[in-house]
Amino acid sequence: MTTFFFVRHGQTAANKAGLKQGTINTPNTYLTDLGKEQARELADHFDFSQLDRLFVSPLVRTKQTAEILNKKSQLPVEIDDRLLEISYGDWDGQENAKLMAEYPQYFSDLVNDVTEDYVQAAPHAESFAHVEARCRDFVAEISKKYPEGKIGVVTHGFTVRSFAINAVKGQGLEILEPDNCSVSKIIVDPLTQKQHLVYYNRAAKM
Repeated sequence: MTTFFFVRHGQTAANKAGLKQGTINTPNTYLTDLGKEQARELADHFDFSQLDRLFVSPLVRTKQTAEILNKKSQLPVEIDDRLLEISYGDWDGQENAKLMAEYPQYFSDLVNDVTEDYVQAAPHAESFAHVEARCRDFVAEISKKYPEGKIGVVTHGFTVRSFAINAVKGQGLEILEPDNCSVSKIIVDPLTQKQHLVYYNRAAKM
């Protein structure tokens, strides 16, 4: 059985401003002081030395988070493009509130986030299904490579949500994005690819 621990990066200025970050990698998507503190707090409350290695999204905010989390343990780190955040295409970098006002039919009033059909309005946007597919591919490959491994994954909110959706065979917004610097645990049978969501969106301090 392979055990995955998925961590969402710490807070960024874009998070604070309510922007769609997507795959933007500019200074306003780097960790804020609070984001760095969130990562330090998680490192103090979660024993990363129990893991075998870390896989990290290539964006700066995830690399910054991983560096703080891995300061003591010094685990092997691999960068993997499949861990990128969803790309909102031409909506990347725009204010969520303004997008909701202009395209209300593509947002859920309940959770103030895009629904699956948002790709009809956002040029060059990535679909929910595409993110979920690359997450499935990552889990299949890594679980087969490390069938008894304990794997840390530092990634993004929608990406963590996609791993969880795959595990429970859900869809749409049944599972929402986790909080910054929360941990979610999924166990995977490398042979059958059966998965179990053990816990989701667990904060350093409960």
